[in-house]
Formats: sequence, structure tokens, C-alpha cells
Amino acid sequence: MAALGFALEDFPDHVEILPDNLAAVNVFIAMATQWRVSMGGPIGLDYNALPAVMRLVGVPRAEQSDTFECIRTMEGEALRVMAEQNK
Repeated sequence: MAALGFALEDFPDHVEILPDNLAAVNVFIAMATQWRVSMGGPIGLDYNALPAVMRLVGVPRAEQSDTFECIRTMEGEALRVMAEQNK
């Protein structure tokens, strides 16, 4: 952030990520282009891409199941927010 000329104060709505959740957040961000969309809008992430993304992000195999559950939680909340915004 500093290398790009930004300071934490430049982002008043920032969120802290606990170290235990960092891998899941990184995978969720990397999956940003993998939403399945219907006529009514987003319906969920394309799980077919998830194993490759987890490997590329560096999630150890032993942690992939827990990371998947975290992704599903974030996906559900994201879908709820997107649906609310489209009302």
C-alpha cells in the first residue's frame, strides 16, 4: 500500500482480516471473475474453478475443506448484498 502512495487513513472503511481467514479471503478475491449469472443476476460462484484457484493461491490441501466452507459463507453474504442492491 505504501509503495503505491497510500496510507491506511486513505481507506476509512477498511476491514481487518484475521490471519486464520487470510487464505479464504485471498481465494474469494481471486474468484471475483468466476460468478455464475442468470437472467436474475448472480447465482453463485463457479466451483469448477475453485481447486485451481486454491492451488494458485497456495492453500495447503489439508486446509482446503475449511477454506471452502469460508468461501461458501462469503459467497452467501455476497449474494445477499447483491440481491439487496438490485431491489
